[in-house]
Amino acid sequence: MAESISTLRVNSDRMLDMFNKLALIGATGDGGVNRVTFSGAHLAARKWFREQIERSGLDFSMDGAGNYSATLTCDCSNAQTLLLGSHLDSVPNGGRFDGALGVIAALEVLRTVKENGIMLKVNLEAIDFTDEEGTLVGLLGSAALAGHLHLDDLKNPRGGRENLEIGMARAGLTDESMLSAARPKESLAGYLELHIEQGKRLERNGINVGIVSAIVGIRSYRLSFIGRADHAGSTLMTDRADASLGASAFTLAAREIVMKDFPNCVVNVGKMEFTPGAFNIVPALVNVALEFRAPSDEEFDQVGSALLVCAEMEAHRFGLALKKEFLGSHSPSLASEKIKTAFVDACNSLGLTHTSLISGAGHDGQSLVDMCPIGMIFVPSVDGASHAPREFTKWEDCVNGANVLLQAVIKLGTE
Repeated sequence: MAESISTLRVNSDRMLDMFNKLALIGATGDGGVNRVTFSGAHLAARKWFREQIERSGLDFSMDGAGNYSATLTCDCSNAQTLLLGSHLDSVPNGGRFDGALGVIAALEVLRTVKENGIMLKVNLEAIDFTDEEGTLVGLLGSAALAGHLHLDDLKNPRGGRENLEIGMARAGLTDESMLSAARPKESLAGYLELHIEQGKRLERNGINVGIVSAIVGIRSYRLSFIGRADHAGSTLMTDRADASLGASAFTLAAREIVMKDFPNCVVNVGKMEFTPGAFNIVPALVNVALEFRAPSDEEFDQVGSALLVCAEMEAHRFGLALKKEFLGSHSPSLASEKIKTAFVDACNSLGLTHTSLISGAGHDGQSLVDMCPIGMIFVPSVDGASHAPREFTKWEDCVNGANVLLQAVIKLGTE
């Protein structure tokens, strides 16, 4: 029996058929998908997912946060649940692999275990988390499940309260239902996720699988560089309090600081808003969307302090005031040693090369790290592309990842 289990593989043709049908929902015509949270395409994808669950003879459920789940229950009384999954929502005009591969692979693992009559000591659940990409709140479904979602998060979401209300109404959800989705900590045995790398490390080095050691912490601020509006023609350059100069100087300096002093970290200025925003008026205000990421708590605090000090210095240099508004943070999250070992063993048994990687992107596992052991694996992204229609992973690599997930689940579920 042990030998037959070790040779068990997912049904790659069935998995590909599911993946291709899902990719048609919200397809943009250039290889990508547009399934932002609670959009028509996103809700259609979830409807399709539910149909696949029910056709597979698995139990379907939806919680108060709109998380969709397939469940395969074991015969053990009071068994914990081993959670597998990812998300079906996408960024605007994103790729068809990000999130979707993890959900499809999780469902395929449950189907394979069920069809082969494998007896586990845990329940299995394949879950599609709500709003992982943060169109409205960010890690919404996983935060709700872990009990980290609060009313303030819903009243002041990053995507705007009106947009959240419209979306929740379309999905049949409310503030109250969102906050009711929390599960008991003791109910989960762990969380496993398959994902594309979204970078070039695996492809560049010819490695089959990346075993995630940690998910970086992410922190964001709105920095407001405050100057004075003046006539752009009659005000001398030396007499200006030009908010754009402080914002631009900070953007360039932030890059240099991180590259020189924090090589394991990244920083991004993803948006600048100019006020009044006219050709012939010196900018009185520039709002800067700042985000930075780090793999450890120590580096997280150090890089954050350095960037905020830099912003103060650049504002002072150009005679500007600076307002700092903290927008949110997810702490760095370490993967479970037990789950990493299960992934290593699975890779070795499958003859796949593997390496340890830090995830520079955020994932739902971050919400669950203080609730249960978490683990992730990456498969190669062609040219490192992601969050764009050119996002692509070879199907052989997708199947490799699904088989590693399957073998790790069997190992963890029989111990």
